[in-house]
Amino acid sequence: MASRSLSSKAFWATIVGGMLTGMGNGSVFGAATMCLVGRGSFGNWGGDGHQAYNPYTFSGFVDWCMIVFGIAYVIILAISMSRHGALEAQAQG
Repeated sequence: MASRSLSSKAFWATIVGGMLTGMGNGSVFGAATMCLVGRGSFGNWGGDGHQAYNPYTFSGFVDWCMIVFGIAYVIILAISMSRHGALEAQAQG
């Protein structure tokens, strides 16, 4: 019986772990950028409804940083899991 690949075994751990880690790092990046830039160039803080995801608002910029970093970390974890699984399969076979 063939064993499932490591990336298929850890599918949900990759999605959840990648989004949590990436969004945490994205929020720190967004906050650091806002501390550096200040709020001067953002006329609206963007906290209500759809404005919270408008990248031209203060809050929307941080939200988009979190989303982009989260997706990037999921992709990085998926690549690393598939490569690690390939190395394990090669060592066993």
